Amino acid sequence: MPIRRIVTMTAAILLAATSLAEARPDTRTMSCEQLQQLIQSRRAVVLTTGPNTYDRYVRQFGNECDWPDVPMSAYVPTRDGRCPLYRCDEPVGRIP
Repeated sequence: MPIRRIVTMTAAILLAATSLAEARPDTRTMSCEQLQQLIQSRRAVVLTTGPNTYDRYVRQFGNECDWPDVPMSAYVPTRDGRCPLYRCDEPVGRIP
């Protein structure tokens, strides 16, 4: 395989990986207020919370969670500390 083709393929793969990573807002680069406004405006957002971690966060009220999940309290790191948000999870103490 010619070197030029390898370089082109490598660049394309790196560009695709970078584009996917940029698609998720990083909580560590935003203020808590910015994150809360983003979630309120979009109803649900997948957020990067660390170098290799991400999750989906939702508004407290609404139907963003699939049954039987409900919005549960969570904290994420932000530029200005820790921020309280909500993510979908099974309610504690739920009887199947």
